[in-house]
Amino acid sequence: MTKMTIDGNTAASHVAYAFSEVAAIYPITPSSPMAESADEWATQGRVNMWGQKLRIAEMQSEGGAAGAVHGSLSAGALTTTYTASQGLLLMIPNMYKISGELLPMVMHVSARALAAHSLNIFGDHQDVMACRQTGFAMIAGCSVQEVMDLALVAHLSTLRARVPFINFFDGFRTSHEVSKIDVISYEEMKAIFDKKGLAKDVAEFRARALNPEHPIQRGTAQNGDTYFQNRETANSYYLATPAIVQEMMDEVSALTGRSYHLFDYVGAPDAEEVIVIMGSGAETVEESINKLNAQGKKYGLIKVRLYRPFVTDAFIAAIPKTCKKMAVLDRTKEPGSLGEPLYLDVCTALLEKGLKDITVVGGRYGLGSKEFNPSMVLSVYKNLEKKKPKNHFTVGIYEDVTNTSLDFSEKFDAAPAGSTSCKFYGLGSDGTVGANKNSIKIIGDHTDMYAQAYFFYDSKKSGGITVSHLRFGKTPIQSEYLIDAADFIACHNPSYVIRYDMVSDLKEGGSFLLNAPWTTVEELNANLPAKVKNALAKKHAKLYVIDAISVAGKLGLGNRTNTILQSAFFLINEQILPYSEAVDLMKKMAYKSFARKGDAVVQMNYAAIDSAKEHLVKIDIPADWATTTEGAEMVKLADNDYFKGVVAPILALEGDKLPSSAFNADGSVPTGTTKFEKRGVAVMVPKWIKENCVQCNQCSFVCPHACIRPALVADGAEKPEAFETKPALGVKGYQFRMQVSPLDCMGCGVCADVCPGMKGNKALVMTPFEELEAVEAKNWEYAVDLPEVDLSEVKMADVKKSQFTPSLFEFSGACAGCGETPYVKVVTQLFGDRMIIANATGCSSIYGGSSPTCPYTVNKQGHGPAWANSLFEDNAEFGYGMNLAYKARRNALKDKVSKLAEMWAEYPECKAILEAWINGMDDAEASKKAAAALVADLEKCKAECEGEELKLVEEILADKDCLVKKSFWIFGGDGWAYDIGYGGLDHVLASGEDVNVLVLDTEVYSNTGGQASKSTPIGAVAKFASSGKRVKKKDLGMIAATYGYVYVAQCAMGADKAQLVKALKEAEAYHGPSLIICYAPCINHGIKMAKSQSEEKAAVDCGYWQLYRYNPELKEKGENPFTLDSKDPTGDYQAFIMGETRYASLKKTQPAIAEELFKETEESSKERLAGYKKMAGKE
Repeated sequence: MTKMTIDGNTAASHVAYAFSEVAAIYPITPSSPMAESADEWATQGRVNMWGQKLRIAEMQSEGGAAGAVHGSLSAGALTTTYTASQGLLLMIPNMYKISGELLPMVMHVSARALAAHSLNIFGDHQDVMACRQTGFAMIAGCSVQEVMDLALVAHLSTLRARVPFINFFDGFRTSHEVSKIDVISYEEMKAIFDKKGLAKDVAEFRARALNPEHPIQRGTAQNGDTYFQNRETANSYYLATPAIVQEMMDEVSALTGRSYHLFDYVGAPDAEEVIVIMGSGAETVEESINKLNAQGKKYGLIKVRLYRPFVTDAFIAAIPKTCKKMAVLDRTKEPGSLGEPLYLDVCTALLEKGLKDITVVGGRYGLGSKEFNPSMVLSVYKNLEKKKPKNHFTVGIYEDVTNTSLDFSEKFDAAPAGSTSCKFYGLGSDGTVGANKNSIKIIGDHTDMYAQAYFFYDSKKSGGITVSHLRFGKTPIQSEYLIDAADFIACHNPSYVIRYDMVSDLKEGGSFLLNAPWTTVEELNANLPAKVKNALAKKHAKLYVIDAISVAGKLGLGNRTNTILQSAFFLINEQILPYSEAVDLMKKMAYKSFARKGDAVVQMNYAAIDSAKEHLVKIDIPADWATTTEGAEMVKLADNDYFKGVVAPILALEGDKLPSSAFNADGSVPTGTTKFEKRGVAVMVPKWIKENCVQCNQCSFVCPHACIRPALVADGAEKPEAFETKPALGVKGYQFRMQVSPLDCMGCGVCADVCPGMKGNKALVMTPFEELEAVEAKNWEYAVDLPEVDLSEVKMADVKKSQFTPSLFEFSGACAGCGETPYVKVVTQLFGDRMIIANATGCSSIYGGSSPTCPYTVNKQGHGPAWANSLFEDNAEFGYGMNLAYKARRNALKDKVSKLAEMWAEYPECKAILEAWINGMDDAEASKKAAAALVADLEKCKAECEGEELKLVEEILADKDCLVKKSFWIFGGDGWAYDIGYGGLDHVLASGEDVNVLVLDTEVYSNTGGQASKSTPIGAVAKFASSGKRVKKKDLGMIAATYGYVYVAQCAMGADKAQLVKALKEAEAYHGPSLIICYAPCINHGIKMAKSQSEEKAAVDCGYWQLYRYNPELKEKGENPFTLDSKDPTGDYQAFIMGETRYASLKKTQPAIAEELFKETEESSKERLAGYKKMAGKE
C-alpha cells in the first residue's frame, strides 16, 4: 500500500475499476467524479485485475444505466455503476431484477438527499434508505479510508455471495473530502481474490450468462401458483451473505491492519449510554467520545458497517453488557412512520432477543449535509443521561414547529491537540478551491502529516462564496464537520469583510490573510469594519495583506488570484512545509495543470507563485483597534421582512441558526429577491460613454444578468446630477441613458464586446468597480423607479423595443458571461407577465431556482413568471400537466361565463363584455383586454346580483386570475431535451397541446461538469468522450419537425437577435407545441466568456450552427413552412473549432484522431446545411 491524498469518490472508483469490465453510467452530483475518474483512467490505459481497460458507457438516464447494467450482468460481464439521489431511485426497478436473479455486482453510491419540498444536492441517507427493500446488500463507509477498504470488501463478497451490493458513503462530506489514506494496490486486491478462490465464482457467474450455445430463459412471467415459493428460494443466499462479508472483512483487515466487523463497537467497555450510527457521523461521534471518555465519561458507539442484511446476533454482540440507554441516529426522514429505518431495525433486534431493559430512542440528524459536530454529539449523550430521554428527536437544527430538537448550545471542541485548522473564503470560479486541492495534495503527499480538505459551496454557478476547510495533523483526522476554530483564515475577496463574520472563528494568536488593495494601517482603518478590527486585536491575531488582484492583473492573469494567494499561504505557514520546498511543488502542480495551455500560461503562473514573497505585507495591529468603534459599515440589509428574516442570514452564512418556523412547509418562496443581494463581486464594470452610444440596446439584450438597462426620462424631469442623458432616438419628449448596476454586475464584459459604438469608439468601457460603485449604484436606484413608457404606438425595431420592457429575470447566480441566461431574460421581457415555467433540473434550474433568492421577478403590476421544478427526467410532462390544469380550469370558467351571458341576454352591454372574453380567451392580448373589462364590469354589477347570478359572478371573480391566457414554457438544457427527458419531450410535442419548449443547448451536461450528451458534436472533447465524440449530434429540431404540426426554430442570439425575437413571438402565438433550440456557449467550451455572443455569431458564420424556423401555419397557407434564416457560411470552420479548448485540446493530445474527426464534423455540418437548404428550396 502507498499513501495518497484523494477523495472518497476516487477511493471507490479505484476499487471498482479493478473488479469491473463494464460500467454503465449517467452523471449525477455528487457521484459523477467516480465515473469521470474511471473514464480518465481508461483513456490513460489503466487496466483492471484481468489486464483489461474498463468499458464505460454513458447512457441517457439512470434508468437506462440500470437497464444496461442488468443486461451486461445477464451476459456475464463484471459490471458496476455509480449514482446517487433521484438517479438511484430511477434504478430501483432494475435493482429488484438484478437481486432477484442473483447477479453479483457493486453499485457505488455517494448518498444524497432527495428532492422533496426542494432539491438538495448534498449528503444524507434518504436515497439509499429507499433501496433497503430491493434485495441489495448494503455496506457503509465512514471515511475516505473506509470507502476504499469496504468497497474492496463489497466487491469480494458479491462474487461469493451472488447477492448484489450497494457500497455507500456520505455525499460531499465523504465523497468530496480529500484525505490522506492508504491506497490498496491492484496486486494486493488480486492476492486476496486468488487466496479466496474467487476465480471459480467468476467462472460460475459467466457460465450462468445468456448464451445461445447453452441457452436458458430468464425473466419469465409466473402465476400466483408458483411466484411466492420461487421468491423464497433466495433466502439461503441472504442468510449466507453476512458470514461471507465478515470473511472478506477479515482478509482486508489482515492486509491493512484496520479492523472491520459487521458492527464495530468503540468507546468505554462499561458504557451505559451508546449511540448507533452509520456513515461519516460515526467518525465525529468517535472523535467526541475519545475526548469525553478521557475526561471521565463512559460513552459508547456502535458503527454499522453491513446494514443489509441486518444481522441481529452480530448487532447484539457489539452492545456492551452495561448498556442501559441507546440513541439510534438516522440520516434520513420517513414522514408518517413509527421511526426511521435504523431505529426500527434496532428496536426489532432488541425485541426479538428479549432485551427489554435497554431504553432506545431515535433521532434524525444531518439531512442535506446539515452539520453534525461534537456539540451535537454531546447533546445526544446528555439526552440519554436524562431520566426520560426525548424520543424521535432532531439534532443540529432549531425545530420550533413540533419541538423535536435537542439543545446543542453547549460548545464542545473535540479536535485532538496538535492539529492545524485553516479556512479560506473564496469567490466561486476564482480558483480558490482548486488551489486548496493542490495545497492539500502537496502537504499530504510530501510531509508525514495526515491531511483533510472539505469544500463548502453555495448554489451559484460562479461568483458565489466558497469556504475551504483544511486540516493537518500527526494523527488520522476524524473531524467530519466544518471548522469553527481556525489557526489560519484567508479572505480572498475584499468585499467579504463587510459581508461575513469570518474573524470570529479565528483562534487566539491565529493568522488572518486578506486579499485587498489596502496595504497600510491607514487604508485598513478606513476599510475594515470596527467589528473586524476589534476581533483581530482582542485575539492578538497576526494580520497579513496582499493585493493579489493588482498583481494578477499585471501578470496577465485577470482575476485569477488563486496561485498568488496559495503561495502566500505557504509563506505564512512555514511550520507546515519549508517555503522553498512548497514553491517547487506548487510549480510542478502548475505545470501539470497548465502545460496543455502553452508555456506562456505556465510561466505566468510561475511568476504568480514567486510574486507572493515580494507583495505580502505583515501589518502591526494598532492597540486601539481593540476598542475602536470607527470603520467601514457592514453591508446594509434591504428593508424587506422576508429578506431580513430569511434571506439575509443565509447569505451571511448563518442559515444554520434559522428555526423551522421561518420556512413555508411546502418549500414555496417569494419571487424577486435577487435584487436585494447586491453582491458587488465584479472587478471591472461597464462605464457608459454617451457620446459614443447609438442607442441600439444590444448591450441590454445580451446581458446575462440583466444588470445593464436602457432608461427613458421625460424631458425636464428631476434627476440625479450624475445621471447624464442624451435625447432618445425615436421617442419624442424623452432622454435616454444606458444604466448599469455595479453591485449586481458580474463583470463579464459581454456588453462591451457587442457594443458597436460610434466611429470605432465603444460606448461601454470596462472600468474598475471602485471608480463607479458609489455614483452608479445611486443612478441605478433612480433608473429602476422610473415609470414605464408606453411604446406600443412607437415604430421601433423589436430587438431595441424589447429592452424597454423590464426584464422579469435578473441577477441570477449564473456564470459571468453565461450563454443561456440572455435567452431566458428575453423570453420574460416578451411574455413574462403571463408565464408559467416548468424548469428541468440543470444549470437553468440552479441559477433560476436556488435558495435563498429568486431571480424571477414581477412588473409594477405585481405580475411575473410563476416557476417550478420537478425532476430532471420529467420536465416536459410536468409542464404539460400545468397546461392541462389551466385548460380544464379555464374551460370550467368559460362554461360559467357562457351561462352568465345567457342569463344577461337582456343586458346587451354586459353580455357583450362576457362574449368578448369568450371569443378572445385563447388570444394573449385579446384575453388580457377582455379580462380587465370583464372584472371591472362584474365588480360593478355584483351588488345588484342575487341568487344564481350572484353565485356565478362570485365564482368567476374567484377565478379571475385564470381569465388571461397563460403562456406555458418548458425550460431545460440539452442533457434533458436530447437525453434523459427526450421520451417525455417527444410525447408532449406529439400531443399537439399549446406549450412552448426552450432548449438551452450548450452541447454538454453543463450543470454536472461537462459530460457528453447526444447534442455534443463529432470531435468535441467532453467527459466520457475524452478522445473526441465519435458520432453525430442529434438533430432534435428536424426530428420534431417530422410531426408537421410542431413549430420549430433554431436560434443564436449573437448571430441574429431579430431572428430570435421573431421566432419567440411566432412560437408563443402558435396554437400548438413549439420547440426553440438556442445555441449557448458555456465555460465548458473553453472560451473567454466575454466573447460568448461573438462566439455565437462565429458559429453561424462558419456553418457550425444554422438558423431556421419551421412554421406549420405557413403550410396551411400553401407556403413552404421551412425558412432558412442563416446565410451561406463565409467563416473558417476549422479556425472556429480550434478557438475552443473542447476541440483544440484533442489536436494537442491526439493530433491524428483530431484531424480525422474535425474533417468529419465539418462534413457533418455541411451535410446538415444541405438538408436544410433542400427543405427551404434553396438547392
